[in-house]
Amino acid sequence: MFKKLVYLMLGLGLILSACTSSQGGNDAEAVRTIKLPMGYIPNIQYAPFYVTVDKGYFAEEGIEIEFDYSFETDGVALVGAGELPFAVASGEQVLLARSQGLPVVYAFAWYQQFPISIISAPELNITTPADLSGQKIGLPGLFGANYIGLQALLFSADLSPADVTMDAIGFNQVEAFASRQTSIVVGYAANEPIVLASQGFAVNELRVADYVQLTANGIVSSEITIKDEPELVKSMARALARGIADTIANPDEAYEISLKFVENLKDQDKAVQMQVLNTSIEFWRAEQIGFSDPQAWENMNDLLVKMELIPEPVDLSKAFTNEFVP
Repeated sequence: MFKKLVYLMLGLGLILSACTSSQGGNDAEAVRTIKLPMGYIPNIQYAPFYVTVDKGYFAEEGIEIEFDYSFETDGVALVGAGELPFAVASGEQVLLARSQGLPVVYAFAWYQQFPISIISAPELNITTPADLSGQKIGLPGLFGANYIGLQALLFSADLSPADVTMDAIGFNQVEAFASRQTSIVVGYAANEPIVLASQGFAVNELRVADYVQLTANGIVSSEITIKDEPELVKSMARALARGIADTIANPDEAYEISLKFVENLKDQDKAVQMQVLNTSIEFWRAEQIGFSDPQAWENMNDLLVKMELIPEPVDLSKAFTNEFVP
């Protein structure tokens, strides 16, 4: 999935500053303005959201979206505290939050596959997770989706973190690989491999999703919102499902719409950006858009326990729901 700055949910018990969404009256014509934490900067990978806004699908549901791209926004914590109704977040964040007592609920699956890849120089001949044994691997740090994905691959090959050297290099995987600071990096399948290829570098890629199913990005809400405003959650899911379907069906149209929302998109190589979008679409395809795979949740739960990020498995019956899937 796109390179999002996902930090493990440490300090979720901190007192939250006020952050509210405006709300109209209760009549059918009222428009609800919702601030939506996105987790990253404006990017072509958010095309389904832009399509949903541009085509009026949110508006038809009485929703006006205010995208919040600020890095400092801890969307999951704000949703769990009842300060915001929704946030874009990944499955591991939900389980980490619930393990600390936050009543967040994953209500709509945007990504159907975990979008992390291990990118390596061809001369290393790394073609399976087992080939990572003994290797030095660069990743942003010991946190977030990159860290989760790497460990999932290691465990799939009966390896442990002790079998590799994890090198925290920050969010500069492309530069580190290009300069041969490291010959193996962890990144997003729709980002680093594409950028490196566009710069003329040959790479091998191991996609986490080819070896283990994990819950990736979706719409996170809370027990409070689901109880008090179920129609709002249904409306959010219904609108976004239409935007995702349209983006999958017509990527070229989605790119043109995204130009209105991503300020510097027109200055970037269109062929590369279209490849980013089409690769992202591979992770969004689903027989039923929005459906959350129970086995992916079981796998994520087990992984986080094995990584000792949560002390015991989370009650999944409360962590996610498919009741709002259109």
